[in-house]
Amino acid sequence: MRKWQCRYCSHIYDEALGDPDNGIAPGTRLEDLPETWLCPDCGAGKHDYELLA
Repeated sequence: MRKWQCRYCSHIYDEALGDPDNGIAPGTRLEDLPETWLCPDCGAGKHDYELLA
């Protein structure tokens, strides 16, 4: 599982945790998120996330 960071607000999307507050189950990969998913902090799209090394 990987971690991704929003380039605008630094929110971390952790694939292992998912986004349960927004209906995304733990273990959901970033590329498997629906196109309508938005950063819960700033509203950026999933394409605005960068892989953390």
